[in-house]
Amino acid sequence: MSSESDNDPVFKALAHYRRREILDILKDGPRTTGMLCEVFAEMDRCTVMQHLKVLEEAGLIIPKKEGRERWNHLNSLPIKHIYDRWISAYAGHALSILDQLKGDLEDRL
Repeated sequence: MSSESDNDPVFKALAHYRRREILDILKDGPRTTGMLCEVFAEMDRCTVMQHLKVLEEAGLIIPKKEGRERWNHLNSLPIKHIYDRWISAYAGHALSILDQLKGDLEDRL
């Protein structure tokens, strides 16, 4: 199991809405940096590349150079690790509380 601080770059990357938007786009398939710049035309290329760098450092994207193009591929494993460590454990606890509440309410009827 990774240490807690290993997740910090992932949380940092996911904290910004633009980076989450980039990941949403990459769910449909890899895109070149140029394609992402076209999608986010309101941002300059340098800003898009800074967001991509944060995502890459967090391990959320894997860039592959093909000729002059840089293809950005989604890597969802870091998000799965966060889900396994944080979300699934808390969701299971919440479900057990709801199940207990349901049982208590049924006992009253």
